Amino acid sequence: MSTPIEKSAAEEQIAASLMRVRLRAPFYATLTLFADYKVTEKVQTAATDGRDIYVNPQFFAALSPAERDGVLLHEVLHAALLHVTRRMSRDRLLWNIAADIVVNGIIDQQDGFALPQGVIRNNDLRDKTVEEIYYVLQRDGDVQEMLMADLLEAAGEGGELDADRRAEIESYWKHALNQANAVDDQLTHARGDKPQGLLREMGALDQARLDWRSYLWRYLVHTPTDFGDFDRRFVGQGIYLEGVTGDFVQVNVCIDTSGSVTNELMRKLLSELQGILRAYPHVRCNLYYADAALYGPYDLSGTSEIPQPIGGGGTDFRPFFEKLAKGFDPFQSGAAIYLTDGYGFFPEQPPPFDVLWVITPDGLEESEFPFGDTVRLID
Repeated sequence: MSTPIEKSAAEEQIAASLMRVRLRAPFYATLTLFADYKVTEKVQTAATDGRDIYVNPQFFAALSPAERDGVLLHEVLHAALLHVTRRMSRDRLLWNIAADIVVNGIIDQQDGFALPQGVIRNNDLRDKTVEEIYYVLQRDGDVQEMLMADLLEAAGEGGELDADRRAEIESYWKHALNQANAVDDQLTHARGDKPQGLLREMGALDQARLDWRSYLWRYLVHTPTDFGDFDRRFVGQGIYLEGVTGDFVQVNVCIDTSGSVTNELMRKLLSELQGILRAYPHVRCNLYYADAALYGPYDLSGTSEIPQPIGGGGTDFRPFFEKLAKGFDPFQSGAAIYLTDGYGFFPEQPPPFDVLWVITPDGLEESEFPFGDTVRLID
């Protein structure tokens, strides 16, 4: 049990730490203004419930000043990047490890901050989003030990994180991030100097990003006459196939079977496609598998069994696009969907039809794809 003197000392140490942060880094300084800090022995080290920051006084007193700064920033970043509300139904401990890799990677790239010995780091993953890192950890099973999870399950000391509370937290921190960016731009003009991991995480918070399932449905479900000259404004227009007779939409789907796409990811995409095919009989689908060679086509319907995947070699996207280009009819629908990690040989010229790249969570950056639209397959 901490004494009133220990609690008072911890509060003074927190105030001094926040002052150092505010003098050193305008962006982080602004974020720290949006958090409330509570000294308590209910946590063993430090933690956040997504809104407030909790600090154990004995733990905090044992740290150096630079480590105190790093610990407070660690918790503020967890809160501001919505690591509590973004977890949803994922495994709590694995999610916490992924989130720690993100925030510790950000802090390691900032001058003047330190972290206590033994914190979780992974420099190979630190620039990815927490969802992407979670997927890699889950897939590879290479999980580091964590002494104490610092992402609390309840929002506040007494209540569960219900939908209203979740929305309140998300709105609050998105406003805080906007304010922090505005201050940073005004004082330093250095938004582009932020660590890549922070920029990527902030991009993941953008409300304009569509869930991959929504994107897939909206990509496929519009009239055949719109399909040949693809108008990307359809995303918000709700142009559907009901009432269209005598025409069909031909979709060609290719799955990368070089070893970079897991059976689980393949199942997710194909299950969603079959749901679309059941709902919209005007959509017809040819399925291909590809590594360095191309296998198929296989007719895919809403109720058909999924053909056994073939492949295991290198990755070459060219055979698929070459085959479709040879039989391309500009008066017939010809969109293509390719599930891959993106590491392979691309055609030198873009194909004469629309392409949607569905990228694995740990795949190539969206900007590296030379043509087509991209969406990342992350739950």
